[in-house]
Amino acid sequence: MPNRKKPLVVVTRKLPDSIETRMRELFETRLNVEDKPMSQADLVAALKTAEVLVPTVTDRIDAALLSQAGPQLRLIAQFGNGVDNIDVATAIQRGITVTNTPGVLTEDTADMTMALILAVPRRLAEGLEVLEHGEWMGWTPTWMLGKRIHGKRLGIVGMGRIGQALARRAAAFGMQIHYHNRRRLPEKVEQALDATYWESLDQMLARMDIVSVNCPHTPATYHLLSARRLKLLKKEAFVVNTARGEIIDEVALTRMIEAGDLAGAGLDVFESEPAVNPRLIKLAKAGKVVLLPHMGSATIEGRIDMGDKVIVNIKAFMDGHKPPDRVLPSML
Repeated sequence: MPNRKKPLVVVTRKLPDSIETRMRELFETRLNVEDKPMSQADLVAALKTAEVLVPTVTDRIDAALLSQAGPQLRLIAQFGNGVDNIDVATAIQRGITVTNTPGVLTEDTADMTMALILAVPRRLAEGLEVLEHGEWMGWTPTWMLGKRIHGKRLGIVGMGRIGQALARRAAAFGMQIHYHNRRRLPEKVEQALDATYWESLDQMLARMDIVSVNCPHTPATYHLLSARRLKLLKKEAFVVNTARGEIIDEVALTRMIEAGDLAGAGLDVFESEPAVNPRLIKLAKAGKVVLLPHMGSATIEGRIDMGDKVIVNIKAFMDGHKPPDRVLPSML
């Protein structure tokens, strides 16, 4: 019988109980039962001892941190889809494999994106606030009028799994689907989604009623919706972001909404999370934006599916196989 010692796996945050239990069965696992973010010193200590690190999107694993990793660290199995918090190139250069958990959050994130697309033009948060403050005086023909979304043009920035799932939902609401992507979709997929492709992001933005950001955050997409590009949008347009806060120039977006140069926004992510710009909070209180605390993927089912993928990736790697969700620099 093989007498293989179980690998030491260090998990940086609290995961669903069923996932932690399964990890304890399979690996020598150190858990973060208090769910407090690890300090830089804690992360360094983890990298010096762990064979496998299981970080989340809030843990910054940069080149400086990786330079302090011990030789035993062989795998970083991210609990999350995005890997913009990890210096993947440096990790691979040091012989460390990186994996993530793609695919399992698609439907949940698309649901939340569609919720924001409905919430912002139809003023849902404002209506709730009126009820909470006991200010509702009854129905009237001209009060709390929002914008219809049926027939409106939706511009999707990033037509991967989530973008396509959003397109299917939005089409069911009678929206016209437009998209910009690094690569054009196959004709068969494009026809199934009844989606119009724009090679020029600038040209698409100028014509849309609602713009949804659904691309990953990479060096190439940092401030993809820059101040210049935001100025291309119609004054009546809305912006929705459930991807990463860094993709939009948040200061420029805030300034434009304050000035009435944009109708509003629905944001689930922010540039300096967990800090939120006080000016955005003020706009939310004024009913101009709807803000959520990074809840796009927050379902019980989604989190368990993510954990299952982490376990499969670790198990495959430790058994000498290529993990199914390996991240390569060419993918970024």
